[in-house]
Order: sequence, then C-alpha cells, then structure tokens
Amino acid sequence: MILYKSEERPRKMASSDYFTGTVWADPINDAPEPARARSVRVTFEAGARTNWHTHPLGQTLYVIAGEGRFQTEGEPVRVLRQGDTVWIPPGEKHWHGASTTTAMSHIAIHEALNGVHIDWMEPVSDEDFAREPKG
Repeated sequence: MILYKSEERPRKMASSDYFTGTVWADPINDAPEPARARSVRVTFEAGARTNWHTHPLGQTLYVIAGEGRFQTEGEPVRVLRQGDTVWIPPGEKHWHGASTTTAMSHIAIHEALNGVHIDWMEPVSDEDFAREPKG
C-alpha cells in the first residue's frame, strides 16, 4: 500500500502545450503497472479548456464544482454542471473546460494502454469555445 499525503503532492499548473487559460491539475492516482488507472482533479478557471484530444481506453469525467463545457467532434457544445458524469468512449475526439464566465472542477479518470493515456491534438479555437452550448 502507498499513502500519498496531500502535502506531498503539490498543486501543479497544467501545461500550456495542451490547455488554454489557467488550469490546475492535482493528481489523485497514477497506479504503477500492471494497473492502468489514472485519476486527477482538474480545475479550470473561467474560459480555460483542454486542447482537442482522445483516450485509447476512454475517459470518465465527474464534475465536482462550477459550470463547464464539453464537446465531441461534430456535435454541439454541451453544458456541464456539478454532479454531472460524462463517459467518453475510446478514440472519441473531444475537449472540456470551464464556461466563459465560471470556473469548473472535475475528476478525470482514464486508463493507459501501453503507457499512453491521452493523445493531444490542436487547441480549441476561441470561436468554437464561444459557441452557445446546448442545455
């Protein structure tokens, strides 16, 4: 068993290579092999978001605070609120983040396949992010 004390896992700003705006990533679990599960609490300040990306084995998002946005390629932007859960199937191109005016935090859970848990792509344009979301 490994106990990770909160003070031993400092808050980390997410890389601007993969995120737009201010985003904090707080690791929860990054289990050593042969386990594949990884989880992180991600906090997006208003207007912040991920780049487009996919996950080889899918991803679950659980919103714990605030209001956010989510979009799968080719679909409308959707609103995320506290308590919402999103399942993203393997290989589905998507992005997620805060709303334009409100911060959002979620727990992201995904598994690694051959050491890869995410495939990063291009940034989400300001125009795409600003589209009016669907309920």
